[in-house]
Amino acid sequence: MDKRIFLWIIIAILVLAVVYVTFFKNSGTGAVIGADGRLDTTGWTENEKMNYEMHDTIPARIQQTSSSTSASSGMVGGC
Repeated sequence: MDKRIFLWIIIAILVLAVVYVTFFKNSGTGAVIGADGRLDTTGWTENEKMNYEMHDTIPARIQQTSSSTSASSGMVGGC
């Protein structure tokens, strides 16, 4: 019985983590999100817009990065 309770606790934690990441994905980026739920790309260059559309990367000048983060490319794996 203890294994089942432990398993359900782990599942609940994972579900909560997925919900948190899903709904708070853009928090801390400093980007402005419009009424339609999309980023405000006013003032971005065409290259920055293309990179956002194709690779989902936000330009470094838009992001609020701390001095402790060295990899601020916004890409998965730091490529």
